[in-house]
Amino acid sequence: MGKNFNKSLIFFLGALGGLLYGYDMGIISGALLFIGKDIHLTSGTEGLVVSSMLIGAIAGSALSGPASDKLGRRRVVFIIAIVYIIGALILAFSPSMPFLVVGRIVIGLAVGGSTAIVPVYLSEMAPTESRGSLSSLNQLMITIGILSSYLINYAFAGIEGWRWMLGLAVVPSLILLIGVAFMPESPRWLLEHRGEKAARKVMELTFPANEIDKEIAEMKEINAISESTWNVLKSPWLRPTLIIGSVFALFQQIIGINAIIYYAPKIFTKAGLGDSASILGTVGIGVVNVLVTIVAIMIIDKIDRKKLLVIGNIGMVASLVIMAILIWSMGVQSSAWVSIICLTIFIIFFGISWGPVLWVMLPELFPMRARGAATGIAALVLSIGSLLVAQFFPMLTAVMPTQGVFLIFAVIGIGALFFVVKYLPETRGRSLEEIEAELRARTSATSANLDRHK
Repeated sequence: MGKNFNKSLIFFLGALGGLLYGYDMGIISGALLFIGKDIHLTSGTEGLVVSSMLIGAIAGSALSGPASDKLGRRRVVFIIAIVYIIGALILAFSPSMPFLVVGRIVIGLAVGGSTAIVPVYLSEMAPTESRGSLSSLNQLMITIGILSSYLINYAFAGIEGWRWMLGLAVVPSLILLIGVAFMPESPRWLLEHRGEKAARKVMELTFPANEIDKEIAEMKEINAISESTWNVLKSPWLRPTLIIGSVFALFQQIIGINAIIYYAPKIFTKAGLGDSASILGTVGIGVVNVLVTIVAIMIIDKIDRKKLLVIGNIGMVASLVIMAILIWSMGVQSSAWVSIICLTIFIIFFGISWGPVLWVMLPELFPMRARGAATGIAALVLSIGSLLVAQFFPMLTAVMPTQGVFLIFAVIGIGALFFVVKYLPETRGRSLEEIEAELRARTSATSANLDRHK
């Protein structure tokens, strides 16, 4: 009982950064309806307020990955929690648009750190047979964060309390700050920096006893290869995988999900709903997002990762195309329920596939010596994709019909489907070290290199 409780607490706290990421993604969608009544925003500055978080996220992703490889995952999470608190306070007391932008940039630094560190930490703490479901906790926390933000938006819509909406991110940030004290360091980082005894002690908390010796032996074998993080990152054998991981992350952001997360209330008001009804519509989408992510956690270790992605792609593209056709035939002002239903279907297929699978696979794809830094690079590209959607979606909807914009996302979804089928490797059911050994062998870092260091 005690070990199971400790294990649950470790993974809950490890994934808590995902909740903050989701909250700060979703909260701006409702706050935007009311910020403009106190602080003048144009369509361009509105996009800047939303996307400035992602400018910070680019820097946070770039810095946190290498920092976690050097300082450890746990210390970087502590820093991230402090940055979240500072950013939330700046936003809550912003007197003007520039302060909003600065606050969103500061929050973005923490968001970028979360996207780079949380998946790595969960993946390295999880045993092989349950790595998919436990790593998916990051996506579950993101969806819970998004849903929480929608509920907060709805609760404060009556008083137009956008400052409360933005400032309440302090609460989960404080929980994370305190929770760091109860989080152990990643065993793979400990093995390299503190030795086998420290790594084994942590693994006893989350790994089956009969797997620990095998995992440590594989970790030692990889550790025996004398390479620095920088040398691994710039090595020709890693480059193809780094490109694949980065393109994978980019597709997840530009496939359409962020247009829904950031601008769903705007989409619904444009379709004829009032402010409160629009926010309530996003709450429904948020609930569905959480529920399907729970389903994904239950099935992700039973179905190949690529198969889930393909199923998700087909469903997302179909929902966007159907929505565009129906809106064109009915007219925008009569399409509120069509938009809600089709976007909910999109969320269902995203939630069982691209949402959780990306966060599971990114750290699986990269070698231990540079896992934090490489995941950070992919997270940086992810933030760039999110930035593009956040900045340009309102501009596109201002010059072309909403249904036309979603058809663009459908075309991107078809491209993502082709990418998954042709380029993405399968990782289910293999240890992180087995994946790395196969990666080295496949990309010309031959198994002879491994044999030399045994």
